[in-house]
Amino acid sequence: MPSAGIAQRKLAKVGWLGWVGGRPSPDSIPFESFRAGLRDLGWHEGSDLVIERRSGDRANSAALARELVDLGVNVIVAQGPMVFGARAAVGSLPVLFSINGDPVGAKLVTTLARPGGMLTGVTALSAELSAKRLEFLRELVPHATRVAAIANQAHAGVEVEFEATQAGARRLGLSVKWFPVYSARDFDGAFEAMAAEGFQAVIAVPDTLINLQAGAIAQFAARRRVPAISGWGEFAEAGNVLSYGPSLQGFYRHIAAYADKVLKGASPGELPVERPKDLELVINVTAAKASGIGIPHTLSLRASRVI
Repeated sequence: MPSAGIAQRKLAKVGWLGWVGGRPSPDSIPFESFRAGLRDLGWHEGSDLVIERRSGDRANSAALARELVDLGVNVIVAQGPMVFGARAAVGSLPVLFSINGDPVGAKLVTTLARPGGMLTGVTALSAELSAKRLEFLRELVPHATRVAAIANQAHAGVEVEFEATQAGARRLGLSVKWFPVYSARDFDGAFEAMAAEGFQAVIAVPDTLINLQAGAIAQFAARRRVPAISGWGEFAEAGNVLSYGPSLQGFYRHIAAYADKVLKGASPGELPVERPKDLELVINVTAAKASGIGIPHTLSLRASRVI
């Protein structure tokens, strides 16, 4: 029993709206990282916290969000494109998003500093890192001029990402062709189209769908003997040459900190949308060797992790 004079915390209910990206089950790393973040902040499932979990795709995100509302959750955490259905379905309930793109460009918030409304969260703002990834690509394969970019066309702010990638490519003298996908079913067709064009490298615009298909991208890149680069460390761990961006675990622990604030009474509209606190450069030497690529010493020295 709590000590005299210390009020027992009211039971909180959090709704997790996960995105499966065409797979039969959701990616567990984001969810488990979020749970761990809440535990670190003093929340204990079964005593003062319940997490209701639903997972699906953007098409059924609104229906799943309504299920969570009917269960009486206090806040919904929407992963990736699931935020669009949540926004349409929950009314005045707080929604916390975790996206790679630009939430302002996607019209989720008014500004990053003052979101307004009932939505806020964390964004990887991957567009701001696009040019840096292309610089790493130039170091890896200085002779490359033609690059294929594969991207989930449904993720928030993809238009901004496209413009940032093209601008960075022009500065480096690279030609980039865009290959959009919408689900896991689209990747085989995209790979065939990319192979027919004879590209010298692949940029995978980071988001949950791309991360879920990182192994398939690695196999394609290995067959073509070209490097593939993206944003999450798990992309390199899956057999691709390089990734540069936020830590996936840290990203979702960051979301847990937002959930903690909202559960304690903070207004989402007054919580600024934040960027990741830590970025990591991960290099997979084994994948590089399999593609006939040597890792420059200057690049290895800057790596956060080498596989």
